[in-house]
Amino acid sequence: MRRRLGWVLLFSLLTGVPAVAGFDDDFTGETLRVDYRHVGHATEEQIAVDRMRIEGPWPGSRTQLLDTTNLGKYLVEVVDAATNRMLYSRGFASIYGEWETTGEARAGTWRAIAEAVRVPEPKRPFQLRLRKRNADQTFGEIWATRIDPTSRFVDRAPLPRRDVWEFEVNGDPAVKVDLVILGDGYTGDEMDDFRTDVERAAQALFAEEPFASRRKDFNVRAIPTPASRSGISRPRAGVFRDTPLGARFNSFDSERYVLSLEDRRWRDVAAAAPYEFVLILVNERKYGGGGIYNLYSTAAAGSAFAPYLVVHEFGHHFAGLGDEYYTSPVSYEEFSGRNVEPWAPNITALNDPDNLKWGDLVERDTPLPTPWEKKKFEARSHEVQAHRRELRSAGAPEEQLEELFREERDEFTAMLRAEQHAGKVGAFEGAMYEATGLYRPTADCIMFTRDEVGFCPVCSRAIERVIDLYSH
Repeated sequence: MRRRLGWVLLFSLLTGVPAVAGFDDDFTGETLRVDYRHVGHATEEQIAVDRMRIEGPWPGSRTQLLDTTNLGKYLVEVVDAATNRMLYSRGFASIYGEWETTGEARAGTWRAIAEAVRVPEPKRPFQLRLRKRNADQTFGEIWATRIDPTSRFVDRAPLPRRDVWEFEVNGDPAVKVDLVILGDGYTGDEMDDFRTDVERAAQALFAEEPFASRRKDFNVRAIPTPASRSGISRPRAGVFRDTPLGARFNSFDSERYVLSLEDRRWRDVAAAAPYEFVLILVNERKYGGGGIYNLYSTAAAGSAFAPYLVVHEFGHHFAGLGDEYYTSPVSYEEFSGRNVEPWAPNITALNDPDNLKWGDLVERDTPLPTPWEKKKFEARSHEVQAHRRELRSAGAPEEQLEELFREERDEFTAMLRAEQHAGKVGAFEGAMYEATGLYRPTADCIMFTRDEVGFCPVCSRAIERVIDLYSH
């Protein structure tokens, strides 16, 4: 399983899929990464280029170059400079895009957050554009720059050689979804633990539909990055680690939100393998994780709820699925504007029930909005949240919090399964951190609770759409 060859060589050994006319005409076949700094606050933002470098063969589709999913808060575009012809586009979300909705950003505090976009390298000079959603959800340009790919300012130094473990390779990267799993906080003596955690994470992901049925459309690889000390930073516990990937708890001052703000660190590691999607496993028992569309997802591999964390957070990262829960505390302040249809495929403002974006999945006798025991659920959920806060304040061990999660899961599974419209697609009020005004597709889903109910039909369809974007 283990390979010490760079993925460039592995790529050339695979049976190639002929590129359609157009890709070879416009692109070199290499990957161009543009690192930049996203600077600003809630009402002002600037982009400053940091570095441009070649990362090896382009792993993405050579036929589906323009993004038609309408996902993401941002959109990157590659436009031929001479003809103004659109060559490539992809939607994405970012850490900055989340941070600007926090109270800190709304108070006018400036931050500089490292980001990057990866695009197929054009043969000729091009314009790189970043677009962002306006209040009405249309995209408006926020930044553009002209790039000559033959310029001396494009770094073409060979990538550092790294171990790449192949867990499941089902075909050429150009026609498969390429997932790379990274580990943070694992020492050299814990590499066997990392391998086991990778296997468990993949098993959890492919146990859920539609990933289970579409497993052959994926390639899964992992890259070990030994750390000097075990674990990652947990600021609220006074624990700090300088880890290879920079992952840490307490992102946006949310105790269990795990992110890495060290964009270049994890990207330089991931570049050793072909990838479109990244899962970062952190070597921690403490419950936590995160997921940002088309950036990465994280999960605490040692948590008793690691399978749930892997799948739920990957749903954010892979398909842009929004959180359907709304009673848990978050750092965001009005993440989605009121009365505006969110771009997340599983959340709606229900401004027009006759044209619900998943209306074709709603049975004729299902009312919109769909009634459910909302007050009963909220009352019990708030009690559980209060108990959780008490345990955390008292410094309760993780095992005690996990037991509370299990009790909550069992109780809410039964409660939501007893709903009049359980199992049906409708529009259930309460979603994306808002108790009113936003709606989710079903009474229960893995994006709503930790209940073992899998993805609802709306979420499943959204996932399949992204699989199709990269596997054809």
